[in-house]
Amino acid sequence: MKRIILFLATNIAVLLVLSVVVSVLGLDRWLMADGIDYTTLLVFSAVMGFGGSLLSLLMSKTIAKWSTGAQVVDGSEGTTQYWLVQTVRKLADKAGVGMPEVAVYEGPANAFATGAFRDSALVAVSSGLLESMSREEVEAVLGHELSHVANGDMVTLTLIQGVLNTFVVFLSRVVGYLVDKAVFRTERGIGPGFYITVIVCQILFGILASMIVAWFSRYREFRADAGSARLLGSPQPMIAALSRLGGIQTNGLPESVKAFGIASRSGLFNLFATHPPIEVRIAALQARSS
Repeated sequence: MKRIILFLATNIAVLLVLSVVVSVLGLDRWLMADGIDYTTLLVFSAVMGFGGSLLSLLMSKTIAKWSTGAQVVDGSEGTTQYWLVQTVRKLADKAGVGMPEVAVYEGPANAFATGAFRDSALVAVSSGLLESMSREEVEAVLGHELSHVANGDMVTLTLIQGVLNTFVVFLSRVVGYLVDKAVFRTERGIGPGFYITVIVCQILFGILASMIVAWFSRYREFRADAGSARLLGSPQPMIAALSRLGGIQTNGLPESVKAFGIASRSGLFNLFATHPPIEVRIAALQARSS
């Protein structure tokens, strides 16, 4: 219920902020004089901005299972699965969240958590992770993922994405109207200049929004690493797990859940990376223990 209230409050706050900005800049009078209902545009932008993000969040567990081929286990499948389920249960109790679904999928070493609700999330680990790590290291990774759940990172990331999407949709259309009237001299209605400008602005603003979302994603990785250290009582298991990940292949997650994985390789465009470099994460954990 708290998260539903947060979602609604965020929507209202975004609409109020945009409304104030439009009024302060005098764009409301200009838009209405040109026959454009900016209030309707605000609502349209919020629906478009939050609609896709909310739908993705609500379907995140289903999408994750389908895209990775993850199979939910209950512990009866074997000793490894039994240990995995019991470890997740222990860590979930420590983190103060409901027991999530536990799943295993085939692929390189990685793990992720997803779901719209902290008491009914999904935690999945790859076969590569189970094969390449010790149980203490796997437990540290599970602590990291359950910290994501306890911190509400999936919901927070969705809200941030929704806010940015709303600004992108709204501002690109406002700029489109301005350019269409000032540059293309369209006197009545809207002309091709509007549509061209909207497409260009949505691409440019979308790139900037992606950078902000990626920054938050990197920030939450540090929090989840610290959360794992708290759950296990020491940062050393997480340091060992990250060190192991630094020396093996960790890619293999589809785009739909890549941001929720334990690790992702940084490339030339580090501003768009969803995870900080592993050596930086290790240094942050070592600083906590010093």
